[in-house]
Amino acid sequence: MTDTPTPPAAEADILSFLADHDIGWTMHRHPPLFTVEDSQALRGDLPGAHCKNMFLKNKAGELVLVTCFEDRKIRIRDLEKVIGVKKLSFAKPDVLQEHLGVTPGAVTPLAAHHDRDRQAVRVILDAQMMQADILNCHPLHNAATVAISIADMRRFFTATGHAPQEVDFDALEEQARAVSG
Repeated sequence: MTDTPTPPAAEADILSFLADHDIGWTMHRHPPLFTVEDSQALRGDLPGAHCKNMFLKNKAGELVLVTCFEDRKIRIRDLEKVIGVKKLSFAKPDVLQEHLGVTPGAVTPLAAHHDRDRQAVRVILDAQMMQADILNCHPLHNAATVAISIADMRRFFTATGHAPQEVDFDALEEQARAVSG
């Protein structure tokens, strides 16, 4: 496992990175949030898209960071088919810490900043979410939310050397409904 900064240092690190790349943001402090339900209960009317994140790994060692609308209901098997990766499951906390520098409950697209070689983690984004004006996500810990414009989020990924794949999550949800309904 890599030595990662404590939450205040991690936050300062990511905010410095954003400032260095002229990426605007607005900070909203709150008690630690561990689930989407926690977030929905405490955020009030914070504008913008709210996301959930999944850090996945397969037996071959492929790592995938998925960011989508917080209320998405998809099946990982359907996502696998679309992105061409088989047998994904949630990565263990030590793998999450090693590759993204965060703990469970604090996964965020901003953690791509900690993908040291810029090649280890594949980023998958909800195409519909990326049509919003603002995306709300954690600043590498779960006691704050950072609001970033979608244009600036795209610039963030460019600055980190990532080329996210945007996936039609509406279609994935439709597939999940067809199977369960």
